[in-house]
This record gives sequence, structure tokens and C-alpha cells, in this order.
Amino acid sequence: MTGLPTRIASIADRWPKGLALLLGLISATGFAPLNLWPLTLLALAGWMLLVARSPRGTRAFGIGWGFGVGHFALGLNWIATAFTYQAAMPAWLGWIAVVLLALYLAIYPALAAWGAWLVSTRVAPAKAGAAGGLSSADGLSPIPAPAFAGATLSFILGFAALWTLTEWLRSWAFTGFAWNPLGAIASGPFASASIWIGTYGLGALILLIAGGLLLASARRWKAAALVAAGPVLITAAAIAGIASSSVAVAINGKVPGAPPRTLITVVQPNVGQQDKWEGSKADANFAKLARLTAPKSDAPRLILWPEAAIPDYLETGYPAVYYDRSPAEARGRLTALMNSGDLMLLGALKLEFDRTGQAVGARNAVMTVHADGTLGPRYDKAHLVPYGEYLPMRPLLSAIGLSRLAPGDLDFWPGPGPHTLDLGAFGKAGLQICYEIIFSGQVVDRAHRPDFIFNPSNDAWFGTWGPPQHLAQARLRAIEEGLPVIRATPTGISAVIDADGRIVEALPMHAAGRIDTIIPKAHAPTLFARYGNMLPVGFALLLLALAIAFRRRGR
Repeated sequence: MTGLPTRIASIADRWPKGLALLLGLISATGFAPLNLWPLTLLALAGWMLLVARSPRGTRAFGIGWGFGVGHFALGLNWIATAFTYQAAMPAWLGWIAVVLLALYLAIYPALAAWGAWLVSTRVAPAKAGAAGGLSSADGLSPIPAPAFAGATLSFILGFAALWTLTEWLRSWAFTGFAWNPLGAIASGPFASASIWIGTYGLGALILLIAGGLLLASARRWKAAALVAAGPVLITAAAIAGIASSSVAVAINGKVPGAPPRTLITVVQPNVGQQDKWEGSKADANFAKLARLTAPKSDAPRLILWPEAAIPDYLETGYPAVYYDRSPAEARGRLTALMNSGDLMLLGALKLEFDRTGQAVGARNAVMTVHADGTLGPRYDKAHLVPYGEYLPMRPLLSAIGLSRLAPGDLDFWPGPGPHTLDLGAFGKAGLQICYEIIFSGQVVDRAHRPDFIFNPSNDAWFGTWGPPQHLAQARLRAIEEGLPVIRATPTGISAVIDADGRIVEALPMHAAGRIDTIIPKAHAPTLFARYGNMLPVGFALLLLALAIAFRRRGR
């Protein structure tokens, strides 16, 4: 056989892991800010072909691992930028951190590739075909040899299933790091399928599309059509479900969500990370927030400030040595910016003390401040960043001189997890601080469904790639849960996202500004909002069962 597939096969036989690494790099261009998702599909198809042609399971695992290293090293390049703001660490160490993290995360696509290869090897050996080809072990159409040997329908279904299961595993193993799930490249109507199968299920659909491209390249039209039918039908059904729900709401006149005309002011001060904790610039930083918060009318509004917006401690009862400014004075500066009916949510720190009055821990919190200066309910961040907000195995790592890996002298302590704050006339708010919003199925207290999700963040650490990727994942949470998401960050991208994942208003990166708008309405709870990650896991198991069924049919 001649043509591109044969040439690729020749290269693959010589340098399979190097080619897989290159394909992994290409696949990462589908994420924001590049959004070159067609390249991602082609790279995935090429990777699947490499795995299908592997003569041994160890090679399939190695090809999957090589792909993962490229995929994560490019997609997570923004982590290197974070190290440039840590004065105790050299900047070059950031790139070592990116590579080390990619080496670990690559285990998950390696497991998916190895598992898919195991599924394909259980197929009976193919018989000689008419034109020098191989008969498909699935019995659907011939596979031209040698380029597409092993790329069976059961292999593709198994690959999609195992990718979903390993992405779900990545979201919670070793505290989890779910950044850039494959479903994050989805946009428009296709992303609507997440209301049924979640973000991890979207990853399976994307793998099925890539597998369909692979089968179509081999002119296996029947198998390609079968593979493509799943994503098309699920997406169409999800869109129809959303439309019918909207019609029902319109007819019945019952619109779920926050109280009508809940006014908000989202503030983005454009305070860079290099200035955030500089003591001499604290007053100037506050002045930026204050200038952008000043009321434009007498209407009551909900004021939303970013994560860790101020360095002051707002709670009373701490030993005096910890206060640069009294809590009364700190709160007074805030209430001076508010109308009598306003309410403010802002990121602040809370300290934890031992019996001797010594600070032993801290909380990354969102405080509620009323216009009279009293404090309302508080949310403490639950999903903390290892080596960013706390140092795992601190006694051991400190003993060998690695305490500098985590900034500060105190570790942050985790909160209890998602819960809903009752803001009275302003509705009920779900809170997710910074990267907590990336964890699909873990962002809402399902027993006390909120009217919207507030996601204060500090994306000033994240370079140019991190903020748009963060925003893309927040949009998926809105679609999955059927809830609007409001993001406030110091340097962007701050945004108001409706329950369909559409950006209603946004402030660009590295620009000071404010958003004055109304909280979008929530939808009725989606299927995913009710059952969470049971759905993508169940979908993956169904695909795996189909893969086994096709395998047995071939045998």
C-alpha cells in the first residue's frame, strides 16, 4: 500500500515513541488559547494507529507514555511561569517541574493505550484478504495492510472507554490534578453532551471521532459510521433535551435560579503577582479595587472581588501581633465602598491557632461582608494545591531542605468541601476557589443546590496559557451543572458565564475593569447535576462492554 499511511507506518516502526511524543505535542494545541482542535483529532488518530500496530503490550504502554509526556508538557507550560514569582526558587526550576509533572501524568494515557492494546490482542488473528489486505477481526470490512493492522472497532471503543476511566482516575488519585481534560477542547453544541456524560465522557466522544477518522482513512466506511454515530446521537439528544427544557420553563412560567434582577459588580484590579504581596504597594493595590468598586447607583448589588483580594485579617480574636490593621478598620475600608443594601464576597485569609496563641495553619477563604461591617457565612477552600498551598510530608521534606517548594511558613488547611452560602436577597451561592473549579462533578453541594457558582481566582500566576484554559474548564462546569459561573480574578480573565456555558461578559487579561450586570438564570438540574461522575464512568463501562462484545463477535 502506498501513500501517507504507509509512510507514517514506516516512521512508526523506526521511532514509535519519538513519533508519539510529537503527536502528543500536537494534540495539546487543541486547548486554549490556540484552540486548534482539528489538529488534536488528527494527532489522536495517529497515536491510536501507533498503539494498534504495537507488537507488544510494553511498546503500547511506552507509546502511550511518550504521547502523554508531549501532551502535558506543552499544555501545562504555564506552570513554569508560576515559578518566576517565587523568589526562593530559580526560574529555570519551573521547566523541570513541568517536565516532571508531565512524566507522572503521562502514566494515565499510557494505561489507556496499554488497556486498548490488550482488548485488540484478544481478537482472533485476521485472515488473508483479497487484495493483499487483512480481514477485520470485527467482521465489518477489510483493513489494508500493513498500515492499519490492529485498528479494529473493538480497539477504538476500548480506547475511548479507557481514556475516560483514566482521566476520571487522574481527577482524584493522589489528591487529583484534572487540568486540561480532553473534553476541554469541545465548544459550541458539541460541549452540550456534557449534561449527560460529563466532561470525561466528552473525552470518550472525542476519541471515538478520532477513531472514526482512522477507520475512514482505511476506507472502512461501515465501522467509521458506527463509531461516529455515538457522538452525533448523544450531542443531538443533549441539544434537544436543553431545548425542550427551555420550552417547558417558558410555558410553565417557572424559571429556576437566583432571584430576579440580582445585580452584581465583578472587579478586576489588574494587580500583578509581582505586586500582590509587596507591602509597600498594599495601599495602591487596595486603591485600584476601591476605584473600580464605587457604586454607580443606589441599587443593592453583590460585589465580587478576586481570591486573596486583601492582606488584612477581617476576623477578631487573633493576638494583636498578627494585625497590621484592626479588623474594624479593615472592614470599615470595605463598607465605605458599599451602598446600604450591598453585600460583598471577597477572598481573604483566616488563621488557625494552637492553645498558646501561635498560628499553626491558614485557610484560603471567601468572606461575606455586609454593608454594616458584620461578617456573614464563610467558605474555606477544600481542594488545595500540593507544593503551592501546602507541603506534603513537611517534616521529611523540610529536613532535607525542600521547604522552599511551598511559599510561606504555614500550610493552608482544607475546608470541608462544596457547600452553599445563603446570601439572602442575593440568592444562594456555590463557592469554588481558583483551581477547584476544574474538578468535574465536585463543585456543587447537591443536597443544597445553589443559584450560581462564584469562582474567585488568582490567575496572575498562570502566564498566557493558563487563564484561558481555566476559563474553558469553568464553562464546562456551567454546562454540566446547568448553573451560571462568575469568575473574578486580579489580572483576568474575569467573566460571567451563563448556564449554557456562553460568556455573557468578560474582562480581558492584564486590563483593569469592572462588570456590572445581572446574574444569569440557572437551568433545572441536569442529569449530570443529579448523578455526577457516575454517568461518564457508566458510559465508559458501556463502551468497554461493547468493545468486548465486538471482540467476541470477531472470535
